[in-house]
Amino acid sequence: MTGRRLAVARGWADTRSTLAAWNRAPLGVLGRWVPVSFAIAVALLAGVWVVATLSEPEFWPVPLAGVHHPATAGDVAAIVARNLLVLALHAFACVAGFIAKSSLPLEAEQYRGWVRWVHDRVGSAAVTFVAGATLFSLATQAYALGGRLSTLAWQFDSTPALVLVTVAPHALLELTAVFLPLAAWLVAARAGAWNQLMAATFATTAIALPAIVVAAVVEVTVSPHIIRALHFV
Repeated sequence: MTGRRLAVARGWADTRSTLAAWNRAPLGVLGRWVPVSFAIAVALLAGVWVVATLSEPEFWPVPLAGVHHPATAGDVAAIVARNLLVLALHAFACVAGFIAKSSLPLEAEQYRGWVRWVHDRVGSAAVTFVAGATLFSLATQAYALGGRLSTLAWQFDSTPALVLVTVAPHALLELTAVFLPLAAWLVAARAGAWNQLMAATFATTAIALPAIVVAAVVEVTVSPHIIRALHFV
């Protein structure tokens, strides 16, 4: 068996055994992932608030489904699609971590010389790149959402902090969901359990998908009532 086939076979074996173990004790796994994901969500919202307080509003009203026009299934679908892109980015980070730190080292064992040297270092370089891309994604999200929050605060004649409170019910749920793969990546990295990241990709995506849909429904049904109550829209 070639090194590549051995790496693939070992990877799928690790993935199946990991999923089976997690299935026997799912709450223990969620207990490690959800607090980390929630902390990332809170940190991002804090960054959004900082950006909003330092930004000038665009002075162009932002239409909100359920507030300025009746919400439709299309509004829910658009919100879900937007969040799926973020979820996909973090899920790919899990896959990249698995390949770089679990699959490549197994394949590297079959080589010698400069080829082995390259394989040994590509993994670390890939992890560094993924970490940088993830941090860049978080920064751009904070910047974009902060600008939107600043405009909404102007639109409702309110403050960024109060507007953030009105969107917290759906924002915390959707952000915790989309950051689940990232949380799993961080937990695995800390434990050195890179071989579990493919299983984490499947598990976190399966958990996050319904949560994203629920958050989108809450955004267009529940949050508009909170906005009207606190901002007299």
